[in-house]
Amino acid sequence: MSDAAILLDADPLVLNVRQSAGGRRWVWRDAGLANLEERHGLAIAQRAGIPELLGRILSARGVELTRAEAFLDPRLRDWLPDPSCLRGMDEAAARLAHAVQEGACIGVFGDYDVDGACGTAIMTETLRELGCLVHTHIPDRQKEGYGPNKAALEGLLARGASLLVCVDCGTAAVDVLDSFAGRADVIVLDHHKPDGGVLPQGIVVNPNRLDCTSGLGTVCATAVAFLTLVAVLRQLRLSGWFAERAEPNMLCRLDLVALATICDVMPLRDLNRAFVAQGLRILGRGERLGLATLASVAAVKEAASAMACGFALGPRINAGGRIAQADLGLQLLLSDDAFEARSLAEKLDEVNRQRQTVEAGILQEAQAQAEIQLEAGHAVMFLHGPQWHPGVVGIVAGRVRERCNRPVLVGAETDGVIKGSARSVPGLDLGAAIIAARQAGLLLTGGGHAMAAGFTLESTKAAELHAFLDARLGAARERPRQDDLLLDGVLTLRGATTQVATQLARLGPFGPGNEEPMLAISRVRCVKTERIGRDGNTLRVILQGEDGGRLRGLVFRAADKPFAAVLEDVSTPVLHVAGHLRCEVWQDREMLTLFISDVVAI
Repeated sequence: MSDAAILLDADPLVLNVRQSAGGRRWVWRDAGLANLEERHGLAIAQRAGIPELLGRILSARGVELTRAEAFLDPRLRDWLPDPSCLRGMDEAAARLAHAVQEGACIGVFGDYDVDGACGTAIMTETLRELGCLVHTHIPDRQKEGYGPNKAALEGLLARGASLLVCVDCGTAAVDVLDSFAGRADVIVLDHHKPDGGVLPQGIVVNPNRLDCTSGLGTVCATAVAFLTLVAVLRQLRLSGWFAERAEPNMLCRLDLVALATICDVMPLRDLNRAFVAQGLRILGRGERLGLATLASVAAVKEAASAMACGFALGPRINAGGRIAQADLGLQLLLSDDAFEARSLAEKLDEVNRQRQTVEAGILQEAQAQAEIQLEAGHAVMFLHGPQWHPGVVGIVAGRVRERCNRPVLVGAETDGVIKGSARSVPGLDLGAAIIAARQAGLLLTGGGHAMAAGFTLESTKAAELHAFLDARLGAARERPRQDDLLLDGVLTLRGATTQVATQLARLGPFGPGNEEPMLAISRVRCVKTERIGRDGNTLRVILQGEDGGRLRGLVFRAADKPFAAVLEDVSTPVLHVAGHLRCEVWQDREMLTLFISDVVAI
């Protein structure tokens, strides 16, 4: 990789872009990159045997010299903690090990999202392999709502369960779970922030409980379940349980941990990065019938990628819980019958298409409300409507947040009650704000984590809640309509090669906390444009450099991107473009593509 192709200077602005066609400044992702940190980046490159550009990017992201190789090749053994560091873990492991030794019947209650489905699946298949009878329940989003409910738990007890395990929920369900004290033991495996210091009776393993010092507050619930099972197997091993029995292979279940970590938008650093890197390798083997079948139905060419998990597999698993049968995703993950898996995958694919149609209509109405609230000076967008489907409000909240760069709550209003989901922006803890609103008596239910939350309130308190959140999250008013675009480097078009893209891919898996490198390509012309895709909402372009080289570019959801019109105006003389440079294989041929994020007309 030639550093002659990398144009860097000390100015915090990249290519002096103060306002792009997308309304953004272009700045270096980290001040360290603007200053180059020449020696540290070069030292990383030399030690890890990588091109200097990668060394500089790692340096700018705060990767220490001694950890660079572990970052590039994240092995679980380098990051996996002793599960006992989690508060309550030893008690949970002992109780589950006892259940295994007794051949007990266990009821597993999981949330209706991907994390809940994966966590429930990993607990269910492992405990069944260990000889337990396991019954599961995933609640109906509309009829039962989030978290454990008495009727569902009574149903699990009626089927013989003597131990109840809640996955990705339960921390805030104090009244519900405590009502079962003396009738069944309860274990909660969760990661949502507790409502104050009060926890349910029983055993609660949650890295975000106030008295847990594990430092694992950024893992998802499926990861908590995985660590719990590691501790259970250790307990059984020490007791001699496996002297004449085969021990379950937990590594083959890392595909579920990776999928949940990606879809629950956990930061991909340290342990999470190792979980995802190793889990994607397992996913790539195609050994889990349900996921392999779903990838086939969804026409995913490369299932073992963070993008495939986040944009193809995850949304389809979620779709059942949003607008159809809540446990379809769990059934698919546990399926070992090819006919059943195909039927479930096709049903989820169809439900996902229905979800997209429902979502599109609500998004248009929600965005119109958001524009009015932005004009009125609100820090937080609180959007709700009487005909909105509660199953898609979280997705709509995320889409509106992308467009306005503010915390967004979206709710469906029925019979005087608003129930919905919320999404935040980096640096503003929405989960804590929702919990505070609940403690202030503004919400009937509410909880979550920094970037996402759920809530229920009486419609008459909508204005009061909005004012409360505006005050608590007032710093959002200072945010621009569009955040700065954070760049990692600048290339000429001749410098944008398959070799560069291949090397950059080594920094993956990408996601929050380890964003895919954003590169600017300077001084190009758009010489050809074409709308493609089922709905014509993908823009394909051909970029040409001043030196005559050419590069393919793609813009997804072009209708939402104001810079798409600039690309389609082929009379525009010269452009700077920014995006993700990737090398893909199509029909046994390498294809270099820039996935365009922004454009500047010079």
